[in-house]
Amino acid sequence: MSKEYIQIEFDFNNQEQFDMLVAELADLGFDGFNEEELRPGQNDGVALSNGLGIGAGHCKTFMLADQFEVNQVQNELDIIFNKYNLTYSKSIIKEQNWNAVWESNFDPVRVGDFVGIRAHFHPTFEPAVEFDIKITPKMSFGTGHHPTTFSMIQLMQKIDFDAKTVYDFGTGTGILAILAEKLGAKKVHAVDNDDWCIENAEENISNNESKVITIEKVESALQKQQYDIVLANVNRHIIEANMDELTLIGKPDGILVLSGLLIEDQSDIVKLASSKGWKLQQIQPLNGWVSILFNR
Repeated sequence: MSKEYIQIEFDFNNQEQFDMLVAELADLGFDGFNEEELRPGQNDGVALSNGLGIGAGHCKTFMLADQFEVNQVQNELDIIFNKYNLTYSKSIIKEQNWNAVWESNFDPVRVGDFVGIRAHFHPTFEPAVEFDIKITPKMSFGTGHHPTTFSMIQLMQKIDFDAKTVYDFGTGTGILAILAEKLGAKKVHAVDNDDWCIENAEENISNNESKVITIEKVESALQKQQYDIVLANVNRHIIEANMDELTLIGKPDGILVLSGLLIEDQSDIVKLASSKGWKLQQIQPLNGWVSILFNR
């Protein structure tokens, strides 16, 4: 018998509000947060409030129906959304249905002739790309559609990964870890704090026949060893909270690539990274978001 899930959907006004909502909803037991950026006038079938701009979006998240009832989540859920003056919709879905939904909504992504990202049921890219990555997104972040993932891939094209060790903090679907291996990394350690992401990344790593990637569930960036290249496509608050750890695990001659950042976050993050000894090399903006490349 298939499991049933409670799915809630909601619009949020900015990235900071989204981050706070995720933290509170995760405490209730929700998991697999799927964030989709929306802009004023964008026709995504979701009604946007007036004044929504960069960083506004739509989110779906899930919880086992049995867990929802046992833990009496409904009252707490109402309190959280009333606090932010937001509304949400709730539905019951079966386990097999959300995979089909993801597949039907997942279009291939092409980053020039460098990388193509597709699901297993999509045909190969024509004309061909240098690196073909197969992703089953399910409920995890990282398909190349979002500007942060796309611009991270653009920056990764400029980095020499050959025989390097790589740390992928907040791996999501595992897409950046998979690309790092394809670019020649000798060892990639991918981490996330979300069970959905760990499961999804493991599946994608297997489907891409990756050989040098290990994956681990963690609550912070701290590791026992140092890496040549550190990737972190998360968000401003997580980067700020983990900058000391991200710096400690980077080798003295290492590289740091950060994303999940709005353009207005750029100055503060560059200042913070510089205070930890990182030197700005390149900024890759895209549609109001930015990825940033540093070295020592």
